[in-house]
Amino acid sequence: MKRGQLVFLTGTHVVNDLYQGAVPALLPFLTAERHYSYTAVSGIALAAGGLSSLAQPLFGLLVDRRHRGWLIPGGFVTAAAGLACAGLAGSYAVTWLCVALAGIGIAAYHPPATNQARAAGGQSQRAMSLFSVGGTLGASLAPALVTLVVGSFGLAGSWLLAVPALVAAALWAVQGPWLRRRGHTLAVPSAGRGAVASGHRDDWRAFRRLAAATVAWSVPYVTVTSMLALHLHRDLNASTAVGATALTLLTLAGAAGTLLGGWLGDRYGRTTPIRAGYLLAVPALAALAFAPSAAVAVVAAALFGLTMFLPFASQVTLAQDYLPTRPGTAGGLTLGLAMSVGALAAPALGRLADAHGLRAVLALVLGVLLVALGCALRLRDRVLPTLTPVATTTATAAEPVSESAGDPAG
Repeated sequence: MKRGQLVFLTGTHVVNDLYQGAVPALLPFLTAERHYSYTAVSGIALAAGGLSSLAQPLFGLLVDRRHRGWLIPGGFVTAAAGLACAGLAGSYAVTWLCVALAGIGIAAYHPPATNQARAAGGQSQRAMSLFSVGGTLGASLAPALVTLVVGSFGLAGSWLLAVPALVAAALWAVQGPWLRRRGHTLAVPSAGRGAVASGHRDDWRAFRRLAAATVAWSVPYVTVTSMLALHLHRDLNASTAVGATALTLLTLAGAAGTLLGGWLGDRYGRTTPIRAGYLLAVPALAALAFAPSAAVAVVAAALFGLTMFLPFASQVTLAQDYLPTRPGTAGGLTLGLAMSVGALAAPALGRLADAHGLRAVLALVLGVLLVALGCALRLRDRVLPTLTPVATTTATAAEPVSESAGDPAG
């Protein structure tokens, strides 16, 4: 494992997903200053999330043909530029286009960065869990950053939101020469060519089962994150502060679950955290849906976040091993297109909540989670001989990494 490279990539994941989390955090300020309607705000959210999720598999196909490490810094810089310009734009149409550009930048980052993190971490699930937690951390920091910047300077100061990306890009540029002078090596993914040369075949049937589980995962998770605070306030008479606390605990528990799932995957195999996660998430969601008090609901929300993210790292690496000749496509579909289903289902579930209440919606998505459990229980591990990543001493500014002299080749 190349720990220095992995840590650096995790840092870039923090920066990239910071802009993913900044879009919803920016919406209240756009509504307040520009008087956008809820329909207009929903359109902006769809421009970011929907386009990003749909574009991500396309970037996966692109990096499967040839590893394009420059998409990593290019992605988060594009995301930063789009978000900063959205705050400075004068019209709704330009704002929408800028947010859409940010979503495309976010999408461009993930397939090459995920492939490179897998190359640096080898078969370690803990390595992928560390990289994944970087994204969770970035998204959780976004509301505080947006509130600090835009709350202090207004939308005119939104250009300051680009500072983290510019700093990360500068570090990306200077580390290449620094590494060359010290003779460090860089693990670079082979973009599927190594799998083809080794005779590995794609198992599309197993991948479709995994994708179905991930799709069925996204619907309850997106629903709970969007309706948790309302459920606590309307159904359980909790304050808004309690709702915010529950959302924070859900996010933190998800990060802890990602790390724990990586450890379980290394120790007991990848199917263990996947099956355990879905099995334990079902009673956690049931407890949340039918909680008799706010205290029970908050605890259930934390357990739900923990258990739902136990499978996360293992699902990413397992998808890549199901499609060893198309790792970028596997990662793009698993993290991108499948995740978009939850967001696309949100409007219909919102109408159902208006008609029948939030508990009815939570009960419905509990049934969806049972479908995910059924798919997860049918998954089987696929252990391939480790595809040796390209180790090069000519790391360029487009593909830098922080490396310690004692790291073995990943």
